[in-house]
Amino acid sequence: MPYAAILSPVLLLGSDVLGRVIARPSEVQVGIITAIIGGPVFIFLVRRRRTAQL
Repeated sequence: MPYAAILSPVLLLGSDVLGRVIARPSEVQVGIITAIIGGPVFIFLVRRRRTAQL
């Protein structure tokens, strides 16, 4: 998927910015924000692919 080369850095940059803005003056780790955003997206992709195969 060629979009992964563009969307992956955008996701990490967005997660970093969001983590810095959410809990001012401290920070939320990038991995936590990425998991919160990426977890539901991953579940959606898995369920969509499984439905398409049936």
